[in-house]
Amino acid sequence: MASKLLIVESPAKARTIGNYVGKDFDVKASVGHVRDLPKSRLGVDEEHGFEPEYEVLPEKKKVVAELRKAAKKADEIYLATDPDREGEAISWHIAELLKDLDRPIRRVEFHQITRRAVQDAMAEPRDLDLARVDAQQARRVVDRLMGYKISPLLWRSVRRGLSAGRVQSVALKMICDREDEIEAFVPEEYWLVDATVRAPQPPPFVVRLAKREGKKWRPSTDEEAQAVKAALDAGPLRIDSVKRRKGRQRPKAPFITSTLQQEASRRLGLPVRRTMQIAQHLYEGVELGSRGAQGLITYMRTDSVRSAPEAVDAARAVIADRFGGEALPGKPNFFKNRNTAQDAHEAIRPVDPALTPEQAAAHLKRDELRLYRLIWERFVASQMKPAVFDVTKVEVACGPYTLAVEGKVLLDPGFLRLWQENGDGKEGEQQKLPEGLEAGQTVALEGVRLEQKFTQPPPRYTEATLVKALEEQGIGRPSTYAAIISTISGRDYVIREKKTFRPTELGRLVNRLLVATFSDLIDEGYTARLEEELDGVARGAESWHDLVQRFAESFAKDLEGAVESMRELRRQLVMTEEICPECGKPLVKRFGSNGVFLGCSGYPECRYTRNLDAPDAGDEPAAEDAEGVEAPSCPTCGAPMVQRRSRRGPFWGCSKYPECKGTRSLDGKTRQEPKGTGVSCPVEGCDGELTARRSRYGKIFYSCSRYPKCRFAMNDWPVPAACSQCGFPVVGLRVTKRFGRQLICPVKECGHRIPAPDSVTGPDEG
Repeated sequence: MASKLLIVESPAKARTIGNYVGKDFDVKASVGHVRDLPKSRLGVDEEHGFEPEYEVLPEKKKVVAELRKAAKKADEIYLATDPDREGEAISWHIAELLKDLDRPIRRVEFHQITRRAVQDAMAEPRDLDLARVDAQQARRVVDRLMGYKISPLLWRSVRRGLSAGRVQSVALKMICDREDEIEAFVPEEYWLVDATVRAPQPPPFVVRLAKREGKKWRPSTDEEAQAVKAALDAGPLRIDSVKRRKGRQRPKAPFITSTLQQEASRRLGLPVRRTMQIAQHLYEGVELGSRGAQGLITYMRTDSVRSAPEAVDAARAVIADRFGGEALPGKPNFFKNRNTAQDAHEAIRPVDPALTPEQAAAHLKRDELRLYRLIWERFVASQMKPAVFDVTKVEVACGPYTLAVEGKVLLDPGFLRLWQENGDGKEGEQQKLPEGLEAGQTVALEGVRLEQKFTQPPPRYTEATLVKALEEQGIGRPSTYAAIISTISGRDYVIREKKTFRPTELGRLVNRLLVATFSDLIDEGYTARLEEELDGVARGAESWHDLVQRFAESFAKDLEGAVESMRELRRQLVMTEEICPECGKPLVKRFGSNGVFLGCSGYPECRYTRNLDAPDAGDEPAAEDAEGVEAPSCPTCGAPMVQRRSRRGPFWGCSKYPECKGTRSLDGKTRQEPKGTGVSCPVEGCDGELTARRSRYGKIFYSCSRYPKCRFAMNDWPVPAACSQCGFPVVGLRVTKRFGRQLICPVKECGHRIPAPDSVTGPDEG
């Protein structure tokens, strides 16, 4: 009988580790956090040192009961949650819930999940690191104070359901600031002048205009470009200088969390959240046939580029075997951490570099293999020689003008044999220049090409560039980036256009209100400094109570008068020049759950509203839409319909709106209201029903009918059956060609799946 209890975070991790620790251990999963601040009230005692009031999460009561039952049977308890602040806090919360049982409780850390790593960690348990717990508590309390007190201001000023967060608000500000830059940008004309020239030795090569009178310059008008062309046509052209050197390109450091997120987005097209989900799975363990189950990568939440010496040695052995000894530097490559790196964990690397992606391919799904290959290649390449180039820079003079070109020829590929930034096999190469070029030689002009260009505004942020910007400015932590992006997207503060973030009208309004009212808190520099102060708490350099007290004093000053100032600013920002057709007062923009609309500023005395892009009541509706399709009649009242647009795209709406709210989709079908599934919402205390809805991208999902008061949602058809792993009261039915019919737990941290019995049917299965 097991005499020891080992508690980890996820069921997948529990299954893998259970194979390593022996029969003396009963391995259980907490399935993530088990306690948090209450949802229905502040939960922070502001009068007594900001002490938090934690409660067991409603959906985790059964999990906690099972953990206590197992703990009563055990002589010793080991806590092996993730090796970071969040994991330390989860362990502390579990310990607090079990301390009355009077069992010895120890903490163990796994940075990689292999038999040896687990057994070594179990042999060296430690006490809980309360300084790291305090840092997490400080973060949670500060975030609760800010979110709990600012969000209601947004509800009263804009609409219910909005939120403001310490880091998410800064990320939104960055996106809105970038949009302001784009809108304010004034393009400037410039011209590129390229000349194809021929030296005594082939081949011909292209030089580009770089200077005038020895200073960097490019034409800004067609007249200036034509003047350069005329000078080149008249000649003569001679080589002014030839400079040759050896160029070296060093390999990049192994991945940290942020660089993995950026590269996975750029190269593989994976969203940040999906990248972290896959990495979590690779870390927790994969069944490798005869090898058994083991983790494939080290812990994926890290900001350190440090690697264990034995891992570096293993990588060098792989390099020597695969590419030969000439691909190895004389001694291992060393990479320096950023000053802000916590260095608590190694870089993200393969646990066993000898396990190549080709060997792992049979045991991994497509995206798992792609991500493992990315991590493996980056780490192995980091220990290879630099790439060596022969670089030649040539300048050609013609009167006052200087044209230049740099030729770059690869001499030794070094690490480029394995890792290339652009992935096209031509990393760093440029056009090949003729042999024997010398200063003073005359070159013949073969042609001139003029190209008009305009300066471009700064690009909108993508997931990758937003993560990079957050990291560079010290905002948030790598483990929080996915949640930040998910929050600002889920609140409809931003939308995605061609993989970039564009702020919505709602997002820009919220940002302007927050910046105007809480400018010192919604600031990149302040947020970065707070992260440094939290690091200080984790090191034991400062009390978390002192940090929170300092924040609260500054925050209280901002809150004074915030309600009135926010309301007044909001009135200025949403006022339009249009007049209400019913009472003559100005119309204002309002923000409802279905997007932006116009409403009378005389509300509630006047309740006139209309869609933002709908015609005025007196306008005649068009008989045809923009593509010449005859407008249908309203299915409710028979009046002509007009094309309108919502967050879900264009649709037909009744021309008598708002008196008649009849709608049809563009294919002529009446738009469907949410349909009930007959399954009760699984959130404890909620009496809603799960209903089928369609996302803005057309995908069906199932959410609570009491939205936005209850925000539970799941992707798969809900089935009223408890998850056999974590006990969650609802599971989802998913049917795919590859895996057939499965029941899947909607709890992100669990995700347990089993074959679905024939008695369980979905909406399209009768």
